[in-house]
Amino acid sequence: MSPAGVGGARVRIEGVHKAFALDGRSTPALVDINLEVQAGELLCLLGPSGCGKSTLLNIVAGFLPPTRGRVLVDATPITGPGPERGVVFQEYVLFPWLTVAQNVEFGPRLAGVEAARCREIAARYLDMVGLREHATKFPVQLSGGMKQRVAIARALANNPSIVLMDEPFGALDAQTREVMQEELSRIQRVEHKTIVFVTHSIREAVYLADRLVVLTSAPGRIKEMFTIKLGEARDRFAPEFTRYESEITRVVKEEVAKVRE
Repeated sequence: MSPAGVGGARVRIEGVHKAFALDGRSTPALVDINLEVQAGELLCLLGPSGCGKSTLLNIVAGFLPPTRGRVLVDATPITGPGPERGVVFQEYVLFPWLTVAQNVEFGPRLAGVEAARCREIAARYLDMVGLREHATKFPVQLSGGMKQRVAIARALANNPSIVLMDEPFGALDAQTREVMQEELSRIQRVEHKTIVFVTHSIREAVYLADRLVVLTSAPGRIKEMFTIKLGEARDRFAPEFTRYESEITRVVKEEVAKVRE
């Protein structure tokens, strides 16, 4: 929940199509996606299962090439993964043989940052996610929510200007998920990163997003965009919050109904 223009990067998606070969045929997953993500903005992608949310995120990450169209970061077309884009997945993808601190230090060490500075970076981001006292533990000793905090700290330790998050709280229980949403909101107010966040949860999207994009059922197209004007301190039970949730639920349900037809 940061004002656009604070951060140092922006994403522009121009005419992106993506098709996959299935049973000898080309099957479209995304059609004509045109979208700008402003610097410092937290943008959520919503839509029915299979609408291409994760596919679009993977294209922005550089893990998948578009079939047609292009993605630009700061006016430069991307050709693959890059250090300016950090990714947080639903699965924690931590190195089990490394401690919490070593997991967070991994990216800076790989980039050639000196050891003392790596330790400082790890301490800063573990402080930020409330895990500094767990620095010497191994991932197996952590709860799911703690592991995801480590994954977020590790992504931030590389100092990306853009953070791409693919349902990062989807595997967590409801209470932990709300805590993690609050944590991410707090971190965003401090770091002012540009964040693209994929979720199935309308409530989560309304709580986190500056702007929210609803994709149609497959193949995914942009159906509707919402600017969430609720400020930083968001109350999930406020009438304004509920109005956004109700309207977006109606739009998403229209697309879910098409999947069932």
